[in-house]
This record gives sequence, C-alpha cells and structure tokens, in this order.
Amino acid sequence: MVQSKADDLANDLDWSLVCYAGTEEIGEVAVIHHEARSGKTTVKTLDVESQDGTTTPVFLNLTNDHQAALLDPATKKITLQKKFPAYARPDHMYRYPDQAQLWLGNDGDKSTGADPENCGTGGSSVTIIQNDTEGASMKVLRTLCVGRGHHVVAFTYPTPAAPKIPRRAFVSNLMSGDISVVGNDPEDAAAYLKVLATIDLQDTAREKKVDAGFANGAAPHGMAYSELTGKVYNLNNGYGTVVVMDPLTNAIEDSIYVGLSSNALLSPNGRFIICKGADRAAQPEHVIGKLTVLDVVSKTVFETIDLPDIYPSVYRFSRDGSKLYLTTAATGKGSQRNNLKKDILLVFDASALPALSLIKEVKVGVAECGRRPIGFVEQGGKFARIFISNPTDGTVTVLDGEKERVLETVKLTDKPVPALHFYTEEWRLFGA
Repeated sequence: MVQSKADDLANDLDWSLVCYAGTEEIGEVAVIHHEARSGKTTVKTLDVESQDGTTTPVFLNLTNDHQAALLDPATKKITLQKKFPAYARPDHMYRYPDQAQLWLGNDGDKSTGADPENCGTGGSSVTIIQNDTEGASMKVLRTLCVGRGHHVVAFTYPTPAAPKIPRRAFVSNLMSGDISVVGNDPEDAAAYLKVLATIDLQDTAREKKVDAGFANGAAPHGMAYSELTGKVYNLNNGYGTVVVMDPLTNAIEDSIYVGLSSNALLSPNGRFIICKGADRAAQPEHVIGKLTVLDVVSKTVFETIDLPDIYPSVYRFSRDGSKLYLTTAATGKGSQRNNLKKDILLVFDASALPALSLIKEVKVGVAECGRRPIGFVEQGGKFARIFISNPTDGTVTVLDGEKERVLETVKLTDKPVPALHFYTEEWRLFGA
C-alpha cells in the first residue's frame, strides 16, 4: 500500500526493491515494485514458513522468480524456496568488485566473538559464495576461520595506477584487534581462499582500557582499498586512527589520527576518506555528530564538521562523488535521545573535497534504532532513485535521485521494526 505520492516523476522508471523487516531473528521479506507504465507501486510479502527447529539459515536474497536463497550454516548448502523462513537471519555481505563472489561475515558469539561450530574457540568465520547474476546457481566455495568478532572486508586487486597489487581480501576482526589477509586469486592455487597473514593492530602508545573479551583496544571497523594509491586503509575505532597498509607486504606504513570515529567511507575517486562518529560526552543533553575528511594522498586531516543533534547512521556517495548522503538514526538516553533529529536525510556537497558542506535536509520517516540503510537504483551511470529505510514507521521513502525530492512513501508493515534492510541485484546493501 502506498501512503503518498508526489508527481509524475514517480512514473518514469520501473524498479524493484527487496526488503527484510524484523528483529534479525524473526522477520519477513517483501518486494516493492514500481511500474512506470501504470504509475503503480505494489508490495508483495512472501508467504512465511514457521520455525521448524533446525539450524537458523542465512537469507541471501531473492531470485528473479521470488524464491528465497538460503544458506544452511551447518551443511554449507544453498537452497531456494518460495516460502520465507521467519527465523532466517540477514547477514553482513561484501561483494568482490569484478567477480560474482559474496563474502559473508559471521560475527560469532556476542560475548566471545567465536564461532564454535566452524572454528571452536579460536575465532569466527567468513563464508565465500560463488553466484551467477540470476542468483540461481550459487555454491559455497569455502568457510574460513579468521579472527574473533564482527568483520569488515576490503578487496585488493591490480589497477592501472598500481598494477602489481595482488588479489587479496583483508578481513578486519573487531574483538581480536587484527586483520586476516586472505588470498583471492583463483590462478594462485597455493594461496586461493587461504589465510596468508595476520596483521596485529595493537598500538601500545594509544592503548587505554581494553573492553572485556577484546584482545586490544584497536576495535577495527571501517576499511577500504584505494585504486588511486594501491593502499588499504583501516579505521581503528578504539584509537581514533586510520592505519595505512601495503598489500604487497602486509606492513602497516603509517597511522593517522582522525579523532572520534566509528566508520570510514572512501570517495569514488579513491582520494578522500570520510570518517563518521558521534560525541555523547561533550554535552549531556545533545549528541554531536562528526564528519572528518582525510586526504589519503597528502595524509592530511581536515577540520571536523559538527552536526548538533545528529546521530550519523549509514552514508554513501553519489556515483560521481559529487554528493554525500547521510541517514540519521538514534542513540543514547533521555534528553540526548529526545533531542535527536531522527527523521531526516542529510545531503552534502562533496564536489570540492576536502571541502564538505551541508546543502539539504530531507524529511523522511523515523528511525528509533541505530542503523538506517540507504539504497539506490542506477540508470545511465547516475542514481535515479534513492531509498531510505524508516524502521520505526515500517516504511520506505522513495526519492528522486537528482533533486532528492520525496516521490512516495511505501508501507511495508503496520508495526515498528528494529531492522529494515535492502537487497538489490548488488545483494544486500551495507553502508559504511
């Protein structure tokens, strides 16, 4: 059911979007489809299969004929079925840029960060899946044991600017405070999908109190490979630093202090990293969002932008890098939480980086949770549609990709949900 519609702009493009709505333990999947010819937007929710007591499957995506692709973490088999298991869980996925390959991160046990089923007490796992463009011929290539806790994956590969860079996957491990380097060149059988090295991220000069269960205070979360420099950049959330790694040697070449940050996003041209964070300590009644720009060529950190009463959630660049989109969400308690703007999308002019300026606030739905995904439909090398998740409202806001005008708001569920994720042909969209 569509709640509202703006104008004829809603009618000039066919598009579909797969949405997961739930608690990430119990949920449902719906397909939103817009038909340009009729101007109608419809929502079809998959029939639900109830809990059957078996291993909790991982929901990968839907095939073109709306079958749920599910991974059994015990048998490593992928099955397709018409009904969606309500107990299937979404998972973090990262797609290799020029191959039909998905990397799924298993965070492991919440307290220990270990995956007992695959790795005993030593660490948690990533599962690598090969799939075709239809999503119907998927197979598990391997499940690897890496470090403990939540994982972020960045891929390296040769480029015109850095032709000697090997094909690798750099997997950060939140609780063990290190990075696992995995071979990802099928032509190199001795190294392919094997852990080749572990990079210790501990910085004794910045070490403070280490949280229980963590090996050190690095807390890596946010990583990117720049085709421009041929280097890997990892944000150590716990230290407030970005470390520069050489994928030829796996050595840490530099450590750059960026301040309070929880994630890192690389600009499309490979030159700038935007770090985002939130200051909850400076003002007892207000959260101050933070955006810091790092030039990876000059290794210069530019002035941090303060965003009063903003908790930065997910952010993405436009395809050409001229704009930066940032969703808002919720954190904290009491006055800090009450004063937050939890119903807007921020649009920044990023065309003159390292300068970054706020040019627009777009009213969308509410997110009382910490994570609000953003998705896109691309046409002609540009984003034609922007999708904003509104978990508390159970809706999706659809925007015109050029001027960020609200075209319509689509109702998915009548009750608030803690998580509302998007899946497209690029598979699950995880913002940095």
